[in-house]
Amino acid sequence: MQTAHTIRAAETSEISALARLWHAGWQDGHAAVLPVELTRLRTLRSFEDRLPAMLDDVRVIGEPGALLGFCYIKHDELDQLFVAPEGRGAGIAAALVADAEERLAAHGVTTAWLACAIGNDRAARFYEKCGWTLTGTVTIRTDTIEGPFDLDVWRYEKTLVPAA
Repeated sequence: MQTAHTIRAAETSEISALARLWHAGWQDGHAAVLPVELTRLRTLRSFEDRLPAMLDDVRVIGEPGALLGFCYIKHDELDQLFVAPEGRGAGIAAALVADAEERLAAHGVTTAWLACAIGNDRAARFYEKCGWTLTGTVTIRTDTIEGPFDLDVWRYEKTLVPAA
């Protein structure tokens, strides 16, 4: 039996559950602060379609079928972090961020970064509490079902200690 904070690799059989968690979390944290054009493109299907290519770098907390959170790293970036409402306040996000930082450091990353939606103050406060520093506003290109979408975001960075 796993505990609530056991972090494990995501499984192919969990793609639908991951997509539902990601879609709900994205809508909760971003729909009110991001352009309506992007929100329209962030459908449940768009998340399902993106997950298979990401799965090797996705870590989760929760039992299969009852996921409480997930995190995805890409190159030197903490790319995605979402926690289900029922998992918030239980240390799940902090555990996933710590795991992501460890994995990034193990890959030799010394300066990790993440993009935070401008206006997602809850997430910004959380990242700062975890030791991440706001370095400015940047434009990133994000993929959508209709092609690339340029988006201004807050860029956060954190210096990591290389793995021994």
